[in-house]
Amino acid sequence: MKHAVGFILRALGAGLLVLVPIYLACLLLLKALGSVAGLVRPIAKLLPHTIPAESLLSLLFVLLICMLVGVAIKTRPGQAVRNQLERTFFERIPGYAMLRNLTQQIAGKSRGNVWKPALFQSDEGLLPAFIIEKFDDGRYTIFVPSIPTPFAGAVYVIEAARVHPLDIPFTQALNTVSRWGSGAKDLVAAMEKANPTPSPSLPAPSGETSSNG
Repeated sequence: MKHAVGFILRALGAGLLVLVPIYLACLLLLKALGSVAGLVRPIAKLLPHTIPAESLLSLLFVLLICMLVGVAIKTRPGQAVRNQLERTFFERIPGYAMLRNLTQQIAGKSRGNVWKPALFQSDEGLLPAFIIEKFDDGRYTIFVPSIPTPFAGAVYVIEAARVHPLDIPFTQALNTVSRWGSGAKDLVAAMEKANPTPSPSLPAPSGETSSNG
């Protein structure tokens, strides 16, 4: 019963992480459409009444604004304004910096150390994990996701000897977790490539003795 309740809660949390941003984005879009409806209404009256001209023009107007903002923030002055807004406002929101870096890594635009893929050497075996931060003394804060919900799990502070950082894309590790471990062999191969095990010395052939001289 306890495991069933835990599974339901993890599934609920994972679903909320997906649906809540979509819901909020839809609410924001509807609010924006309502705000610009008055601006496009005179133009909409000139178009045939058989098409929802006001709604279509409002949507096009909002999309145009989004495109212009996207173009503007790619310029040097736009990047300066965006960075200033992030420092003075957005980064004060708890979890914003983490979510921003996570989104950039999912999109393949960042290979930073936030949510760096790793394998955690637990008492039962190797577990897929993500490195959240590194202590000055070498210890790690790691996040071990649940299967198959990669954004629900447990956080551990663990010594470095039990954490094996992986030089793989973030999305590869994320896919392994979301697919019930399929592809874990590639994670282990990446770990073994980074930390090759020395080959044991071969025994001397029969009838021969080794000599230090």
